Amino acid sequence: MPNEINFLDMERIKTLKKWTDEFNIELMFSIFNKESLVMVKNLDLKKYKIASRTVVGDLELVKEIVSLEKKTYISLGMWDKDELPIKNKKNIEYFWCKSKYPTEISDLKNFPKNFKDSDFTGYSDHSIGIDMPLIAISRGAIVIEKHFTLDKTSTVVRDHILSATPDEFKNLVDIGRSINRKIEIGI
Repeated sequence: MPNEINFLDMERIKTLKKWTDEFNIELMFSIFNKESLVMVKNLDLKKYKIASRTVVGDLELVKEIVSLEKKTYISLGMWDKDELPIKNKKNIEYFWCKSKYPTEISDLKNFPKNFKDSDFTGYSDHSIGIDMPLIAISRGAIVIEKHFTLDKTSTVVRDHILSATPDEFKNLVDIGRSINRKIEIGI
């Protein structure tokens, strides 16, 4: 498992937990395999994230995570069936996603027009820029997942180019909150 690009060992996980506790930030991990779940289970996390590759590759692991009764965000970018993978569980929130890196506008033909009238409460974004997450917010998405980077030119993984820098992320949060406030008052 240590060759997996997304792998964190227990020492790093404990360091992240210590930092997030110190700064009062809620820690959450994407769980890709059983070993990862075992590593983080004892941290008493409030939420888990499941990537679409895990949904299509190990649905039994997904069911095990959901059975922990913690809030679980599940991306469905690779899910190609009409029905949801797990139904009628109150602790699941599904994310609309397109698993293409980066996602082009032409890839978003089925993007929800109204998240509140869909099975999706959130949007997992792989597009360049912050426009699509803001459109999702304006259409009722209540959770946005956007990758984060300090260096868009890095080629360590494919995600840097589509990730938000600190300034972009701040703009996304500020504009997104402004849009949400306006929606809440009925504008």
